[in-house]
Amino acid sequence: MSPTALNPVQGHHDSFSLPSGGVTNGTGVNQTKVHASARRTPEGGLIKVESDSTKYEEEGIRAIFTDRGADVVQGGDGKFSVKKTEKNYEFYTKSKVGKVGLMLVGLGGNNGTTVLATHLANKHQISWRTKDGTQEPNYIGSVVRASTIRLGVDPETGKDVFVPLSDMLPMVHPNDFVIGGWDISGVSMDKAMSRAKVLEWDLQRQLVPMMDSVKPLPSIYYPDFIAANQADRADNLIPGDDKQSHLDHIRNDIRQFKSDNQLDSVVVLWTANTERYADIIPGINDTSDNLLKSIESSHEEVSPSTIFAVASILEGVPFINGSPQNTFVPGCIELAEKHKTFIGGDDFKSGQTKVKSVLAEFLVNAGIKPLSISSYNHLGNNDGKNLSSQRQFRSKEISKSSVVDDMVAANNVLYKSAAELTAETGEVTKKGEHPDHIVVIKHVPAVGDSKRAIDEYYSELLMGGRNVMNIFNECEDSLLATPLIFDLAILAELLTRVTYKPEGEDEHKPLHSVLSLLSYMLKAPLVKPGTDVVNSLNRQRNALEQFLKACLGLEHSGDLLLNTRIW
Repeated sequence: MSPTALNPVQGHHDSFSLPSGGVTNGTGVNQTKVHASARRTPEGGLIKVESDSTKYEEEGIRAIFTDRGADVVQGGDGKFSVKKTEKNYEFYTKSKVGKVGLMLVGLGGNNGTTVLATHLANKHQISWRTKDGTQEPNYIGSVVRASTIRLGVDPETGKDVFVPLSDMLPMVHPNDFVIGGWDISGVSMDKAMSRAKVLEWDLQRQLVPMMDSVKPLPSIYYPDFIAANQADRADNLIPGDDKQSHLDHIRNDIRQFKSDNQLDSVVVLWTANTERYADIIPGINDTSDNLLKSIESSHEEVSPSTIFAVASILEGVPFINGSPQNTFVPGCIELAEKHKTFIGGDDFKSGQTKVKSVLAEFLVNAGIKPLSISSYNHLGNNDGKNLSSQRQFRSKEISKSSVVDDMVAANNVLYKSAAELTAETGEVTKKGEHPDHIVVIKHVPAVGDSKRAIDEYYSELLMGGRNVMNIFNECEDSLLATPLIFDLAILAELLTRVTYKPEGEDEHKPLHSVLSLLSYMLKAPLVKPGTDVVNSLNRQRNALEQFLKACLGLEHSGDLLLNTRIW
Protein backbone atom coordinates (compact mmCIF):
# COMPACT_ATOMS: atom_id res chain seq x y z
CA MET A 1 0.00 0.00 0.00
CA SER A 2 1.15 3.51 -0.70
CA PRO A 3 1.72 5.65 2.42
CA THR A 4 -0.12 8.48 0.68
CA ALA A 5 -3.14 6.23 0.44
CA LEU A 6 -3.17 5.66 4.21
CA ASN A 7 -4.36 9.21 4.90
CA PRO A 8 -5.64 10.58 1.59
CA VAL A 9 -5.14 14.32 1.15
CA GLN A 10 -6.05 16.23 -1.99
CA GLY A 11 -2.75 16.53 -3.83
CA HIS A 12 -1.34 19.56 -5.64
CA HIS A 13 -2.04 18.46 -9.18
CA ASP A 14 -1.61 21.71 -11.09
CA SER A 15 1.68 23.43 -10.38
CA PHE A 16 0.32 26.72 -11.70
CA SER A 17 -2.42 27.00 -9.06
CA LEU A 18 -2.47 26.49 -5.32
CA PRO A 19 -4.97 24.22 -3.60
CA SER A 20 -7.52 25.91 -1.36
CA GLY A 21 -6.15 27.29 1.88
CA GLY A 22 -4.53 30.60 1.00
CA VAL A 23 -0.89 30.47 2.06
CA THR A 24 -1.15 26.78 2.99
CA ASN A 25 -0.55 23.81 0.74
CA GLY A 26 -3.89 22.15 1.41
CA THR A 27 -2.64 20.38 4.54
CA GLY A 28 -2.58 23.44 6.77
CA VAL A 29 1.12 24.09 6.19
CA ASN A 30 1.99 27.78 5.96
CA GLN A 31 4.11 28.25 2.82
CA THR A 32 6.06 31.09 4.41
CA LYS A 33 7.51 28.57 6.88
CA VAL A 34 8.36 25.94 4.26
CA HIS A 35 11.94 25.63 3.00
CA ALA A 36 12.37 27.42 -0.33
CA SER A 37 13.12 24.10 -2.11
CA ALA A 38 9.72 22.75 -1.04
CA ARG A 39 7.54 25.80 -1.70
CA ARG A 40 4.81 25.71 -4.29
CA THR A 41 4.47 27.82 -7.41
CA PRO A 42 2.26 30.90 -6.87
CA GLU A 43 -1.29 30.76 -8.18
CA GLY A 44 -1.33 31.43 -11.91
CA GLY A 45 2.35 30.58 -12.29
CA LEU A 46 5.50 32.58 -11.61
CA ILE A 47 6.34 33.24 -15.29
CA LYS A 48 4.29 34.55 -18.18
CA VAL A 49 5.96 35.11 -21.54
CA GLU A 50 4.53 38.08 -23.41
CA SER A 51 5.13 37.26 -27.06
CA ASP A 52 3.18 36.50 -30.22
CA SER A 53 5.04 33.22 -30.40
CA THR A 54 3.83 32.03 -26.98
CA LYS A 55 0.15 31.37 -26.26
CA TYR A 56 -1.39 30.30 -22.95
CA GLU A 57 -4.40 28.14 -23.75
CA GLU A 58 -6.96 26.56 -21.44
CA GLU A 59 -5.23 23.17 -21.43
CA GLY A 60 -1.63 24.06 -22.16
CA ILE A 61 1.15 26.30 -23.43
CA ARG A 62 1.84 26.58 -27.17
CA ALA A 63 5.16 28.12 -28.22
CA ILE A 64 7.18 28.64 -31.40
CA PHE A 65 10.92 28.16 -31.00
CA THR A 66 13.63 28.79 -33.58
CA ASP A 67 16.52 26.33 -33.35
CA ARG A 68 19.62 28.06 -34.70
CA GLY A 69 22.73 26.09 -35.54
CA ALA A 70 25.50 25.60 -38.07
CA ASP A 71 26.32 22.93 -40.66
CA VAL A 72 30.08 22.42 -40.91
CA VAL A 73 31.77 20.66 -43.82
CA GLN A 74 35.50 20.01 -44.02
CA GLY A 75 36.96 20.17 -47.50
CA GLY A 76 39.78 18.16 -48.96
CA ASP A 77 42.21 20.95 -48.07
CA GLY A 78 41.30 20.61 -44.39
CA LYS A 79 39.46 23.92 -44.26
CA PHE A 80 35.92 24.25 -42.88
CA SER A 81 32.86 25.67 -44.59
CA VAL A 82 30.14 26.86 -42.19
CA LYS A 83 26.51 27.53 -43.08
CA LYS A 84 24.08 28.96 -40.54
CA THR A 85 20.83 27.03 -40.14
CA GLU A 86 17.41 27.83 -38.70
CA LYS A 87 14.43 25.56 -38.09
CA ASN A 88 11.17 26.38 -36.34
CA TYR A 89 9.40 24.05 -33.94
CA GLU A 90 6.06 24.37 -32.20
CA PHE A 91 6.04 22.94 -28.68
CA TYR A 92 2.88 22.18 -26.76
CA THR A 93 2.96 21.47 -23.02
CA LYS A 94 -0.19 20.25 -21.28
CA SER A 95 -0.68 22.27 -18.09
CA LYS A 96 -2.55 19.73 -16.01
CA VAL A 97 -0.11 17.55 -14.09
CA GLY A 98 -2.66 15.19 -12.59
CA LYS A 99 -2.06 12.72 -9.80
CA VAL A 100 1.29 11.00 -10.26
CA GLY A 101 2.54 7.69 -8.87
CA LEU A 102 6.20 6.85 -8.35
CA MET A 103 6.98 3.14 -8.17
CA LEU A 104 10.50 2.24 -7.04
CA VAL A 105 12.17 -1.09 -7.71
CA GLY A 106 14.22 -1.40 -4.52
CA LEU A 107 11.74 0.46 -2.31
CA GLY A 108 13.19 -1.13 0.84
CA GLY A 109 16.81 -0.17 0.12
CA ASN A 110 18.77 2.83 1.33
CA ASN A 111 17.60 5.04 -1.54
CA GLY A 112 14.01 3.83 -1.50
CA THR A 113 13.49 4.35 2.23
CA THR A 114 15.16 7.77 2.06
CA VAL A 115 12.90 8.81 -0.84
CA LEU A 116 9.78 7.82 1.09
CA ALA A 117 10.99 9.40 4.33
CA THR A 118 11.95 12.65 2.60
CA HIS A 119 8.58 12.77 0.84
CA LEU A 120 6.67 12.25 4.10
CA ALA A 121 8.78 14.67 6.14
CA ASN A 122 8.24 17.44 3.60
CA LYS A 123 4.58 16.59 3.02
CA HIS A 124 3.78 16.75 6.74
CA GLN A 125 6.39 19.41 7.58
CA ILE A 126 8.13 17.25 10.19
CA SER A 127 11.15 18.85 11.84
CA TRP A 128 13.61 16.99 14.06
CA ARG A 129 16.32 17.66 16.61
CA THR A 130 20.02 17.18 15.92
CA LYS A 131 23.08 18.06 17.96
CA ASP A 132 23.21 21.31 15.96
CA GLY A 133 19.60 22.28 16.65
CA THR A 134 16.27 21.87 14.86
CA GLN A 135 16.37 20.71 11.25
CA GLU A 136 13.56 21.47 8.80
CA PRO A 137 12.75 19.16 5.85
CA ASN A 138 13.82 20.24 2.38
CA TYR A 139 14.72 19.11 -1.13
CA ILE A 140 18.31 20.39 -1.19
CA GLY A 141 20.35 18.53 -3.80
CA SER A 142 17.47 18.47 -6.28
CA VAL A 143 18.26 20.21 -9.57
CA VAL A 144 14.56 20.78 -10.18
CA ARG A 145 13.65 21.97 -6.70
CA ALA A 146 16.81 23.69 -5.46
CA SER A 147 18.50 25.25 -8.50
CA THR A 148 17.65 28.29 -10.60
CA ILE A 149 17.69 29.36 -14.24
CA ARG A 150 18.78 32.74 -15.62
CA LEU A 151 15.55 33.97 -17.18
CA GLY A 152 16.78 37.30 -18.54
CA VAL A 153 17.69 40.83 -17.45
CA ASP A 154 15.77 43.42 -15.43
CA PRO A 155 15.59 46.37 -17.89
CA GLU A 156 15.72 48.96 -15.09
CA THR A 157 18.68 47.63 -13.11
CA GLY A 158 20.49 45.62 -15.79
CA LYS A 159 20.77 42.77 -13.27
CA ASP A 160 20.20 39.13 -14.16
CA VAL A 161 16.87 37.62 -13.07
CA PHE A 162 16.91 34.02 -11.83
CA VAL A 163 13.91 31.78 -11.14
CA PRO A 164 13.62 28.26 -9.69
CA LEU A 165 13.87 25.61 -12.38
CA SER A 166 10.65 24.06 -11.04
CA ASP A 167 8.73 27.23 -11.95
CA MET A 168 9.57 27.14 -15.65
CA LEU A 169 6.74 24.75 -16.60
CA PRO A 170 3.96 22.91 -14.73
CA MET A 171 5.67 20.10 -12.82
CA VAL A 172 4.53 17.67 -10.17
CA HIS A 173 5.53 18.70 -6.64
CA PRO A 174 7.45 15.87 -4.93
CA ASN A 175 5.14 16.17 -1.91
CA ASP A 176 2.32 14.98 -4.16
CA PHE A 177 3.81 11.76 -5.46
CA VAL A 178 1.99 8.59 -4.47
CA ILE A 179 4.91 6.31 -3.66
CA GLY A 180 5.04 2.52 -3.77
CA GLY A 181 7.13 -0.23 -5.29
CA TRP A 182 8.85 -3.58 -5.02
CA ASP A 183 11.72 -5.13 -3.07
CA ILE A 184 13.20 -8.59 -2.63
CA SER A 185 13.28 -7.87 1.12
CA GLY A 186 9.86 -7.92 2.75
CA VAL A 187 10.56 -5.98 5.94
CA SER A 188 8.23 -3.06 6.65
CA MET A 189 9.44 0.37 5.61
CA ASP A 190 10.09 1.59 9.16
CA LYS A 191 12.44 -1.35 9.78
CA ALA A 192 14.05 -0.89 6.34
CA MET A 193 14.66 2.77 7.19
CA SER A 194 16.28 1.77 10.48
CA ARG A 195 18.41 -0.85 8.70
CA ALA A 196 19.64 1.76 6.20
CA LYS A 197 21.02 4.05 8.95
CA VAL A 198 20.80 7.11 6.70
CA LEU A 199 18.48 9.47 8.59
CA GLU A 200 18.68 10.98 12.07
CA TRP A 201 17.03 8.96 14.84
CA ASP A 202 14.62 11.73 15.88
CA LEU A 203 13.27 11.96 12.33
CA GLN A 204 12.96 8.18 12.06
CA ARG A 205 11.08 8.09 15.37
CA GLN A 206 8.43 10.47 14.03
CA LEU A 207 8.11 8.66 10.70
CA VAL A 208 7.63 5.16 12.13
CA PRO A 209 3.81 5.50 12.52
CA MET A 210 3.56 6.49 8.84
CA MET A 211 5.85 3.73 7.57
CA ASP A 212 5.34 0.69 9.81
CA SER A 213 2.31 -0.57 7.87
CA VAL A 214 3.92 -0.07 4.46
CA LYS A 215 5.54 -3.11 2.87
CA PRO A 216 7.07 -3.46 -0.60
CA LEU A 217 5.42 -5.60 -3.22
CA PRO A 218 7.17 -8.93 -3.94
CA SER A 219 9.93 -8.56 -6.53
CA ILE A 220 11.97 -10.66 -8.96
CA TYR A 221 15.15 -12.43 -7.87
CA TYR A 222 17.47 -14.14 -10.36
CA PRO A 223 20.58 -15.08 -8.30
CA ASP A 224 22.84 -15.09 -11.35
CA PHE A 225 22.40 -11.34 -11.86
CA ILE A 226 23.24 -9.96 -8.40
CA ALA A 227 25.89 -10.81 -5.85
CA ALA A 228 25.51 -14.02 -3.85
CA ASN A 229 25.81 -11.96 -0.66
CA GLN A 230 22.29 -10.59 -1.29
CA ALA A 231 20.61 -13.98 -0.87
CA ASP A 232 19.88 -13.46 2.84
CA ARG A 233 17.68 -10.44 2.00
CA ALA A 234 15.64 -12.25 -0.65
CA ASP A 235 12.50 -13.22 1.28
CA ASN A 236 9.82 -11.30 -0.66
CA LEU A 237 9.74 -12.87 -4.10
CA ILE A 238 7.28 -13.43 -6.91
CA PRO A 239 7.17 -17.24 -6.97
CA GLY A 240 8.45 -19.50 -9.72
CA ASP A 241 11.03 -19.25 -12.50
CA ASP A 242 8.70 -18.39 -15.40
CA LYS A 243 9.85 -14.99 -16.69
CA GLN A 244 6.69 -14.46 -18.76
CA SER A 245 4.67 -14.98 -15.57
CA HIS A 246 6.93 -12.48 -13.78
CA LEU A 247 6.41 -9.95 -16.57
CA ASP A 248 2.64 -10.35 -16.37
CA HIS A 249 2.77 -10.03 -12.59
CA ILE A 250 4.71 -6.74 -12.72
CA ARG A 251 2.37 -5.35 -15.38
CA ASN A 252 -0.59 -6.17 -13.15
CA ASP A 253 1.14 -4.52 -10.16
CA ILE A 254 1.49 -1.29 -12.15
CA ARG A 255 -2.15 -1.38 -13.28
CA GLN A 256 -3.37 -2.18 -9.77
CA PHE A 257 -1.29 0.59 -8.18
CA LYS A 258 -2.63 3.09 -10.69
CA SER A 259 -6.22 1.97 -10.14
CA ASP A 260 -6.09 1.69 -6.33
CA ASN A 261 -4.68 5.20 -5.97
CA GLN A 262 -6.75 6.75 -8.79
CA LEU A 263 -3.61 7.96 -10.57
CA ASP A 264 -3.41 9.82 -13.86
CA SER A 265 0.14 8.65 -14.55
CA VAL A 266 2.94 6.50 -13.14
CA VAL A 267 6.75 6.59 -13.35
CA VAL A 268 8.75 3.42 -12.58
CA LEU A 269 12.36 3.79 -11.45
CA TRP A 270 15.01 1.14 -10.73
CA THR A 271 17.00 1.90 -7.57
CA ALA A 272 17.69 -1.73 -6.68
CA ASN A 273 20.95 -3.69 -6.73
CA THR A 274 23.46 -3.36 -9.54
CA GLU A 275 23.21 -6.37 -11.79
CA ARG A 276 25.92 -7.98 -13.88
CA TYR A 277 25.98 -7.05 -17.56
CA ALA A 278 23.70 -9.14 -19.76
CA ASP A 279 25.32 -10.68 -22.83
CA ILE A 280 23.97 -9.26 -26.10
CA ILE A 281 23.10 -12.34 -28.14
CA PRO A 282 21.73 -12.28 -31.70
CA GLY A 283 18.31 -13.90 -31.75
CA ILE A 284 17.84 -13.41 -28.00
CA ASN A 285 17.79 -9.72 -27.04
CA ASP A 286 18.87 -7.90 -30.18
CA THR A 287 15.35 -7.05 -31.38
CA SER A 288 12.06 -6.37 -29.60
CA ASP A 289 10.42 -9.53 -31.00
CA ASN A 290 13.38 -11.68 -29.99
CA LEU A 291 13.42 -10.16 -26.51
CA LEU A 292 9.71 -10.88 -25.97
CA LYS A 293 10.24 -14.46 -27.18
CA SER A 294 13.20 -14.83 -24.82
CA ILE A 295 11.06 -13.68 -21.91
CA GLU A 296 8.39 -16.18 -22.94
CA SER A 297 11.00 -18.97 -22.94
CA SER A 298 12.62 -17.71 -19.70
CA HIS A 299 16.03 -17.29 -21.32
CA GLU A 300 18.86 -16.99 -18.80
CA GLU A 301 20.16 -13.69 -20.25
CA VAL A 302 16.97 -11.74 -19.48
CA SER A 303 17.66 -9.77 -16.29
CA PRO A 304 15.19 -8.64 -13.63
CA SER A 305 15.70 -4.98 -14.55
CA THR A 306 14.90 -5.73 -18.20
CA ILE A 307 11.69 -7.49 -17.09
CA PHE A 308 10.67 -4.35 -15.19
CA ALA A 309 11.60 -2.14 -18.15
CA VAL A 310 9.57 -4.25 -20.58
CA ALA A 311 6.60 -4.31 -18.19
CA SER A 312 6.69 -0.51 -17.93
CA ILE A 313 7.00 -0.09 -21.70
CA LEU A 314 4.05 -2.38 -22.38
CA GLU A 315 2.00 -0.50 -19.78
CA GLY A 316 2.93 2.82 -21.39
CA VAL A 317 4.69 4.30 -18.35
CA PRO A 318 8.22 5.79 -18.24
CA PHE A 319 11.00 3.58 -16.86
CA ILE A 320 14.26 5.02 -15.50
CA ASN A 321 17.28 2.84 -14.72
CA GLY A 322 19.28 4.24 -11.80
CA SER A 323 21.90 1.46 -11.78
CA PRO A 324 24.83 0.84 -14.18
CA GLN A 325 23.88 -2.50 -15.76
CA ASN A 326 22.77 -2.70 -19.41
CA THR A 327 19.05 -2.99 -18.69
CA PHE A 328 18.28 -1.44 -22.06
CA VAL A 329 19.51 -4.16 -24.37
CA PRO A 330 18.90 -3.33 -28.07
CA GLY A 331 15.59 -5.19 -28.10
CA CYS A 332 14.35 -3.20 -25.11
CA ILE A 333 15.16 0.14 -26.77
CA GLU A 334 13.44 -1.00 -29.97
CA LEU A 335 10.37 -2.04 -27.96
CA ALA A 336 10.20 1.40 -26.33
CA GLU A 337 10.44 3.04 -29.75
CA LYS A 338 7.63 0.85 -31.10
CA HIS A 339 5.33 1.75 -28.21
CA LYS A 340 6.52 5.38 -28.01
CA THR A 341 7.14 4.87 -24.29
CA PHE A 342 9.86 6.79 -22.46
CA ILE A 343 12.99 5.19 -21.03
CA GLY A 344 16.05 6.77 -19.41
CA GLY A 345 19.33 5.71 -17.83
CA ASP A 346 21.86 4.67 -16.71
CA ASP A 347 23.21 4.96 -13.15
CA PHE A 348 22.64 7.90 -10.79
CA LYS A 349 25.36 10.54 -11.12
CA SER A 350 25.62 11.88 -7.59
CA GLY A 351 29.15 12.34 -6.28
CA GLN A 352 32.57 11.39 -7.62
CA THR A 353 31.54 11.06 -11.25
CA LYS A 354 29.75 14.42 -11.26
CA VAL A 355 32.89 16.10 -9.92
CA LYS A 356 35.01 14.21 -12.45
CA SER A 357 32.90 15.41 -15.39
CA VAL A 358 33.38 19.00 -14.22
CA LEU A 359 37.09 18.82 -13.40
CA ALA A 360 38.09 16.89 -16.54
CA GLU A 361 36.24 19.42 -18.67
CA PHE A 362 37.90 22.29 -16.80
CA LEU A 363 41.39 20.86 -17.42
CA VAL A 364 40.84 20.10 -21.11
CA ASN A 365 39.17 23.47 -21.76
CA ALA A 366 42.07 25.18 -20.02
CA GLY A 367 44.46 23.56 -22.50
CA ILE A 368 45.88 21.22 -19.85
CA LYS A 369 46.24 17.56 -20.82
CA PRO A 370 45.10 14.94 -18.27
CA LEU A 371 47.32 11.87 -18.69
CA SER A 372 45.65 9.70 -16.05
CA ILE A 373 42.64 9.76 -13.74
CA SER A 374 42.69 7.34 -10.81
CA SER A 375 39.53 6.95 -8.72
CA TYR A 376 39.19 5.06 -5.46
CA ASN A 377 35.97 4.62 -3.43
CA HIS A 378 34.95 2.84 -0.29
CA LEU A 379 31.54 2.66 1.34
CA GLY A 380 29.70 0.42 3.74
CA ASN A 381 26.08 0.29 2.64
CA ASN A 382 24.37 -2.59 0.82
CA ASP A 383 25.27 -1.08 -2.54
CA GLY A 384 28.94 -1.39 -1.59
CA LYS A 385 28.34 -4.95 -0.41
CA ASN A 386 26.75 -5.92 -3.73
CA LEU A 387 29.55 -4.20 -5.68
CA SER A 388 32.17 -6.24 -3.82
CA SER A 389 31.28 -9.00 -6.30
CA GLN A 390 33.44 -8.69 -9.42
CA ARG A 391 30.69 -9.12 -12.03
CA GLN A 392 28.51 -6.44 -10.43
CA PHE A 393 31.54 -4.15 -9.98
CA ARG A 394 32.29 -4.47 -13.69
CA SER A 395 28.92 -2.84 -14.50
CA LYS A 396 29.79 0.10 -12.24
CA GLU A 397 33.33 0.34 -13.61
CA ILE A 398 32.01 0.68 -17.16
CA SER A 399 29.53 3.43 -16.27
CA LYS A 400 32.16 5.40 -14.35
CA SER A 401 34.94 5.03 -16.91
CA SER A 402 33.22 6.58 -19.93
CA VAL A 403 32.51 9.93 -18.30
CA VAL A 404 35.41 11.85 -19.89
CA ASP A 405 35.25 10.36 -23.40
CA ASP A 406 33.45 13.15 -25.26
CA MET A 407 35.45 15.91 -23.56
CA VAL A 408 38.71 14.30 -24.63
CA ALA A 409 37.42 13.66 -28.17
CA ALA A 410 36.45 17.36 -28.46
CA ASN A 411 40.09 18.52 -28.23
CA ASN A 412 42.18 17.25 -31.15
CA VAL A 413 44.96 19.66 -30.21
CA LEU A 414 45.74 17.78 -27.00
CA TYR A 415 44.63 14.28 -27.99
CA LYS A 416 45.35 12.49 -31.26
CA SER A 417 42.41 10.93 -33.08
CA ALA A 418 42.18 7.24 -33.97
CA ALA A 419 43.03 8.11 -37.59
CA GLU A 420 46.16 10.00 -36.52
CA LEU A 421 47.33 7.13 -34.31
CA THR A 422 46.71 4.66 -37.12
CA ALA A 423 48.73 6.80 -39.53
CA GLU A 424 51.58 7.11 -37.01
CA THR A 425 51.84 3.46 -36.00
CA GLY A 426 50.63 1.70 -39.13
CA GLU A 427 48.30 -0.36 -36.94
CA VAL A 428 44.51 0.11 -37.08
CA THR A 429 43.37 1.93 -33.94
CA LYS A 430 39.67 2.17 -33.12
CA LYS A 431 39.97 4.64 -30.25
CA GLY A 432 41.86 7.91 -30.12
CA GLU A 433 44.39 8.99 -27.51
CA HIS A 434 42.85 8.93 -24.07
CA PRO A 435 43.93 9.39 -20.43
CA ASP A 436 44.62 6.23 -18.44
CA HIS A 437 41.55 5.76 -16.27
CA ILE A 438 41.07 3.32 -13.39
CA VAL A 439 38.21 2.90 -10.91
CA VAL A 440 38.39 0.98 -7.61
CA ILE A 441 35.44 0.35 -5.24
CA LYS A 442 35.79 -1.40 -1.87
CA HIS A 443 33.22 -2.39 0.74
CA VAL A 444 34.02 -1.15 4.27
CA PRO A 445 30.99 -1.89 6.49
CA ALA A 446 32.04 0.45 9.31
CA VAL A 447 31.46 3.67 7.30
CA GLY A 448 27.86 2.77 6.37
CA ASP A 449 26.19 5.12 3.88
CA SER A 450 29.05 7.61 4.14
CA LYS A 451 31.06 7.13 0.95
CA ARG A 452 34.73 8.17 0.61
CA ALA A 453 36.01 9.03 -2.85
CA ILE A 454 39.64 9.86 -3.65
CA ASP A 455 40.69 11.04 -7.10
CA GLU A 456 44.11 11.81 -8.59
CA TYR A 457 44.40 13.83 -11.82
CA TYR A 458 47.86 13.62 -13.37
CA SER A 459 48.29 16.11 -16.23
CA GLU A 460 50.82 17.47 -18.69
CA LEU A 461 51.70 21.18 -18.51
CA LEU A 462 53.74 23.60 -20.60
CA MET A 463 57.16 22.42 -21.82
CA GLY A 464 56.81 18.90 -20.46
CA GLY A 465 55.81 19.92 -16.95
CA ARG A 466 53.51 17.80 -14.78
CA ASN A 467 50.66 18.63 -12.44
CA VAL A 468 48.96 16.46 -9.81
CA MET A 469 45.56 17.30 -8.32
CA ASN A 470 44.10 15.18 -5.51
CA ILE A 471 40.50 15.41 -4.32
CA PHE A 472 39.03 13.78 -1.22
CA ASN A 473 35.23 13.71 -1.16
CA GLU A 474 33.12 12.36 1.70
CA CYS A 475 29.38 12.24 1.14
CA GLU A 476 26.19 10.56 2.27
CA ASP A 477 25.46 8.33 -0.70
CA SER A 478 21.67 8.08 -0.37
CA LEU A 479 21.24 11.75 0.53
CA LEU A 480 22.83 12.62 -2.82
CA ALA A 481 20.93 9.97 -4.82
CA THR A 482 17.48 10.68 -3.38
CA PRO A 483 17.12 14.20 -4.85
CA LEU A 484 18.15 12.78 -8.23
CA ILE A 485 15.35 10.22 -8.01
CA PHE A 486 12.85 13.02 -7.48
CA ASP A 487 14.39 14.99 -10.37
CA LEU A 488 14.26 12.05 -12.76
CA ALA A 489 10.65 11.25 -11.89
CA ILE A 490 9.51 14.90 -12.09
CA LEU A 491 11.17 15.50 -15.45
CA ALA A 492 10.09 12.16 -16.93
CA GLU A 493 6.47 12.96 -16.05
CA LEU A 494 6.79 16.48 -17.47
CA LEU A 495 8.15 15.16 -20.77
CA THR A 496 5.10 12.89 -21.19
CA ARG A 497 3.05 16.11 -21.50
CA VAL A 498 5.30 17.78 -24.12
CA THR A 499 4.79 17.34 -27.85
CA TYR A 500 6.42 19.08 -30.80
CA LYS A 501 5.72 19.85 -34.45
CA PRO A 502 8.55 20.72 -36.85
CA GLU A 503 7.90 23.50 -39.32
CA GLY A 504 6.07 22.17 -42.37
CA GLU A 505 4.45 19.21 -40.61
CA ASP A 506 0.79 18.95 -39.63
CA GLU A 507 0.70 16.88 -36.44
CA HIS A 508 2.39 17.02 -33.06
CA LYS A 509 4.58 14.12 -31.98
CA PRO A 510 5.99 13.01 -28.62
CA LEU A 511 9.72 13.26 -27.96
CA HIS A 512 11.93 10.31 -28.86
CA SER A 513 11.55 7.38 -26.46
CA VAL A 514 15.11 7.72 -25.09
CA LEU A 515 15.06 10.67 -22.69
CA SER A 516 18.61 11.96 -23.14
CA LEU A 517 17.49 15.24 -21.51
CA LEU A 518 17.88 13.38 -18.20
CA SER A 519 21.65 13.02 -18.77
CA TYR A 520 22.59 15.55 -16.07
CA MET A 521 21.45 13.08 -13.42
CA LEU A 522 23.02 9.95 -14.95
CA LYS A 523 26.59 8.60 -15.20
CA ALA A 524 26.26 6.71 -18.47
CA PRO A 525 23.53 8.59 -20.36
CA LEU A 526 21.35 6.55 -22.66
CA VAL A 527 20.88 8.36 -25.99
CA LYS A 528 18.92 7.85 -29.18
CA PRO A 529 20.59 5.04 -31.17
CA GLY A 530 23.12 6.41 -33.62
CA THR A 531 23.72 9.68 -31.77
CA ASP A 532 26.68 10.76 -29.65
CA VAL A 533 26.75 10.64 -25.86
CA VAL A 534 27.34 13.98 -24.12
CA ASN A 535 29.02 13.62 -20.71
CA SER A 536 29.98 17.27 -20.18
CA LEU A 537 28.00 18.40 -17.14
CA ASN A 538 27.80 21.97 -18.44
CA ARG A 539 26.41 20.87 -21.80
CA GLN A 540 23.93 18.56 -20.11
CA ARG A 541 22.70 21.36 -17.87
CA ASN A 542 22.52 23.82 -20.78
CA ALA A 543 20.49 21.34 -22.83
CA LEU A 544 17.94 20.99 -20.03
CA GLU A 545 17.70 24.77 -19.55
CA GLN A 546 17.38 25.43 -23.27
CA PHE A 547 14.65 22.83 -23.65
CA LEU A 548 12.56 24.32 -20.83
CA LYS A 549 12.97 27.77 -22.40
CA ALA A 550 12.11 26.40 -25.86
CA CYS A 551 8.81 25.13 -24.47
CA LEU A 552 8.06 28.77 -23.56
CA GLY A 553 9.28 30.10 -26.90
CA LEU A 554 12.30 31.77 -25.29
CA GLU A 555 15.72 32.04 -26.87
CA HIS A 556 18.58 30.75 -24.76
CA SER A 557 20.26 33.56 -22.82
CA GLY A 558 23.98 33.06 -23.24
CA ASP A 559 26.87 34.84 -21.59
CA LEU A 560 27.74 37.18 -24.44
CA LEU A 561 26.24 40.07 -22.41
CA LEU A 562 26.61 42.25 -25.47
CA ASN A 563 24.92 45.23 -23.84
CA THR A 564 27.78 45.39 -21.32
CA ARG A 565 30.50 45.26 -23.99
CA ILE A 566 29.42 47.97 -26.41
CA TRP A 567 29.04 51.77 -26.15
